[in-house]
Amino acid sequence: MSLRRGLAFALGSVLLGSVAQLGMRWSMTRLPHPEQLVPALSNGSVDVFAVAVVLAAILAYAVSMFTWLAALRDLPLGRAYSLLSISYALVYVLAASLPLFNESFSLSKTLGVALVILGVITINSRPAHAPTIRRAP
Repeated sequence: MSLRRGLAFALGSVLLGSVAQLGMRWSMTRLPHPEQLVPALSNGSVDVFAVAVVLAAILAYAVSMFTWLAALRDLPLGRAYSLLSISYALVYVLAASLPLFNESFSLSKTLGVALVILGVITINSRPAHAPTIRRAP
């Protein structure tokens, strides 16, 4: 078991999940509401690219789950789980920075994200030991 490998898988999972979240947000602003989906499909007014991005985001979530499972083999759960919080910060910063999301920074959101990151740093600042797998008797 390797802590470095576990960290790489965990951060890969965070990155994939964040990209998936942003892709879904972008797509859902371009697709009809669920109750309007059937009429939109029948008259051909559905944005095919937005549907493709949703499907790609779902695939990214699936790959993210597999990378998360790989991370759990090498990282203690408390440390690994705290790393998922990085996704909140990443999604917030990217959504507010990129004009296509039409979101903005605010003092309260930025302070909240800073506290989350501080928590992640606090949890992960002490050296970790790779978990030992216990075999059932």
